[in-house]
Amino acid sequence: SNSGAEAIEACLKFARRYHWQRAEGQRQVIISFSGAFHGRTLAAIAAGGHPKYLEGFGPKAPGFAQVPFGDLDAAAALIGPETAALIVEPIQGEGGIRPNTAAFMRGVRDLADAQGVLLILDEVQTGVGRTGSFWAHESFGITPDLLASAKGLGGGIPIGATLMTTALAETLAPGLHGTTFGGNPLAVAAANAVVEQIDQPDFLAHVRAMGQHLAEGLATLARENAHIVAGHRGMGLMQGLQLQNDQSLPAIVEAARTSGLLTVAASDQTLRLLPPLTVSAAEIDRALICLKQALKSLKGR
Repeated sequence: SNSGAEAIEACLKFARRYHWQRAEGQRQVIISFSGAFHGRTLAAIAAGGHPKYLEGFGPKAPGFAQVPFGDLDAAAALIGPETAALIVEPIQGEGGIRPNTAAFMRGVRDLADAQGVLLILDEVQTGVGRTGSFWAHESFGITPDLLASAKGLGGGIPIGATLMTTALAETLAPGLHGTTFGGNPLAVAAANAVVEQIDQPDFLAHVRAMGQHLAEGLATLARENAHIVAGHRGMGLMQGLQLQNDQSLPAIVEAARTSGLLTVAASDQTLRLLPPLTVSAAEIDRALICLKQALKSLKGR
């Protein structure tokens, strides 16, 4: 497809189709977790459930429900005969760079299996090497039933992809889904080049090493600026700097830009840091200096 939202839409459609094909057509509800962001189409914003993205776009699309972030018990209690799938981001991006724990990720896989529902992983932001493995879920030792990918997959060229198990694929047939420009030669050539690059020896080891370098630098900044910074979190080259209050976010984004670093805010009072996977230690050090200068500029406010 062309984007992450389209890849998510396909996951949602295919999950429902799977149960319909098995004469379980009542299984249509998708359960997500608070703070989630799955895209900006009508179904994707319904899946995310965030009022910020739902406001003004009419009634919420039916068939979606949310439970608190990381709460397996709440998810288990909500699953019923109408539940089709659980959808999870291994690390919430827009939600504030919030990693799910390994125990949760394994637990949600076990829960889906025990209840006969599907597990959809949204790896639009976490996938394609971002966290130090090709897919973030590899770090947790699980396999989803459906997976959405985009963003880094095209190296700047628009492309999305929906991956699925053989059991899911066998419920589909020609004509059930399509898109005008999905799989076009330019986008697929770009994605092939990206995959070949990431598959080079030591590429992902470099990502993990640079992620550790960045995390250590952020930890130092957090200690030195405890009056502004609450902490940091993330995995690989997907890191977030948590601030004490969200009023500081716009100011630090602007101050960082003035210092020479482009970054962006995420919810939950978090500054989102997503450097290129080819970033060097020297470039990370320069970024940390920019952040240090930005934080220093806030002290007098």
